Amino acid sequence: MRYIRAFYRFLRDIYQNRRLLKDLVKNDFKSRYLNNYLGILWAFIQPIISVCIFWFVFQVGFKSAPVQNVPFILWLVAGMIPWFFLSEALQSATNAILDNSFLVKKIVFRVSLLPIVKIVSAIIVHVVFVVFIMVMYVIYNFMPSMYWVQIIYYIFSAVVFLLGLSWITSSVVIFFRDLGQFIAMAIQFGFWLTPIFWSLSMVPEEYRWFFEISPAYYITQGYRDALINHVWFWEKPLEALQFWSITLIVFVLGAIIFRKLRPHFADVL
Repeated sequence: MRYIRAFYRFLRDIYQNRRLLKDLVKNDFKSRYLNNYLGILWAFIQPIISVCIFWFVFQVGFKSAPVQNVPFILWLVAGMIPWFFLSEALQSATNAILDNSFLVKKIVFRVSLLPIVKIVSAIIVHVVFVVFIMVMYVIYNFMPSMYWVQIIYYIFSAVVFLLGLSWITSSVVIFFRDLGQFIAMAIQFGFWLTPIFWSLSMVPEEYRWFFEISPAYYITQGYRDALINHVWFWEKPLEALQFWSITLIVFVLGAIIFRKLRPHFADVL
C-alpha cells in the first residue's frame, strides 16, 4: 500500500506541475537543437547516418539476404530506431538533475520529475522516426496494419523502464560523476549484445535466454513484432511477464534509491 500511495502522489505531482514540465521540455528541446544552424536536424542526422552505414556494410557490402521475408533495411530500422530512443533517453535522463541543479537549490519542486523532461524530449524525436519508419514500409509496399498501433504500448513500456533506471543513474551520478562514462560504455556493449542488426536465431538455443532477459530486447523485438511479424504483445505472455517483472523491480528500486539520496543533492550540487 505504501508504494501504491507513493505512485499516486507521483502521478498527482506530474499533473500539478504539468505546466512547468511542459516549459522545461520546451527549453530542453530548444537548448539542445534549435540554437544550432541546422537546428532539430541534428537530432536525426547521426541516427540516419548510422542506419545508412550499417545498411551499406551489410546490404551492399556483404549483400545480406532479406530477413523474415522483408528487405534487410526494413528489418534493421525496426530494431535500430527503438534502440536509439532507449540510449538517447537514458544518457540525457542520467544528467537531468545536473542540468537543472537550480531547481534543486532554489525552488520547491519534486526533483524526481526531472528525468521525465529528458525522456519526453527524446520521445518527440522518436515519434518522428516512427513515422519515418512507417513511410519506409509503405514505400516498400508494406501497407499499414492494426498491429502497428501497439508501438504505443512499447513506447509506454520503454518509458516506465527508463524512468526507474534514470532515477538510479541520475541520483548516483551526482555523487559519482564517472557514472556517465560507464553508462556510455554500457550502451555500446548493449548495442552489440541486443539483436539489432543480427538475428537471435544465430545464437544456440541454450544461450538465447541471456539475450531475451534484456528489457532492450523486449522493446526492439516488440517493434519488429508490430511492423514485421504481426504478433500482438499479449500473444507473448511469458516475455511480457518477464519484462514487467524486471521493469517494476527497477522502478521500485529506483524510487527507493532516489528517495534516500534526494536530501543530499543540494549539499553536493
